Amino acid sequence: MNAAAVAADAGAITVRGVSKWFSTAEGTPLQVLDNIDLTIAAQAIVAIIGASGCGKSTLLNIISGLVTPERGDIILNGIPARNFSDWRSISYMFQEDRLLPWRTALRNVEFSLEAGSMPRAEREARARDALKLVGLESFADAFPYQLSGGMRSRVALARSLVQEPCILLMDEPFSRLDALTRAQMHEELLRIQQLKRMTIVFVTHDVEEAVVLADRVVIMAPRPGRIRDTATIALARPRDATEAATARQAHELKSLI
Repeated sequence: MNAAAVAADAGAITVRGVSKWFSTAEGTPLQVLDNIDLTIAAQAIVAIIGASGCGKSTLLNIISGLVTPERGDIILNGIPARNFSDWRSISYMFQEDRLLPWRTALRNVEFSLEAGSMPRAEREARARDALKLVGLESFADAFPYQLSGGMRSRVALARSLVQEPCILLMDEPFSRLDALTRAQMHEELLRIQQLKRMTIVFVTHDVEEAVVLADRVVIMAPRPGRIRDTATIALARPRDATEAATARQAHELKSLI
């Protein structure tokens, strides 16, 4: 079996027996995650949902390589995280847009390419392509203070996409937006996912957002964080949060949380 087949069989992301502790101010260990097992198929969109403090963001940080678990393994595209080297194929979009105020939209997107040896002209061309992908090519020279909240989120999304990732991790990226802008960002994200065929894992507190976006929802319970249940969202896209089928699925999902 070739490497691509192995990766496809294993899933894009496998979380195997992951547990995590943090130290408290008193010096005693606090268990945040307990024996998490999860497999996410390539090109799937998976939402992680649950009450505050259940370890959703910690799990996302472990998948991204930002945090190391005390127990368990993460396998990315068939490769154990300890041996994984292609971290540029994984992008992380945070809850805050984290744009640098002294840089234009173009230079903010370009920033994530500057750590490597890519020539300046290629960096700029790729950044412009990423802005075009999110519909902001005409705002390349605008500074963050000149952009609306939704436009800033689009720039942050473009920055996450400019490296052409296979896996996109998102930690409540649209939670600060108004309902109309959030719905527009949902449409943009789904359009881009269909175009780029990425695997997307996102954390949210918004049940309707999970139903509108995800193929599968992982429901976590707290203290320590563990997977309580999973739900498959068997609805055709596009989905509208106001439609009866979507609302019914959201109601069913709320009963599991």
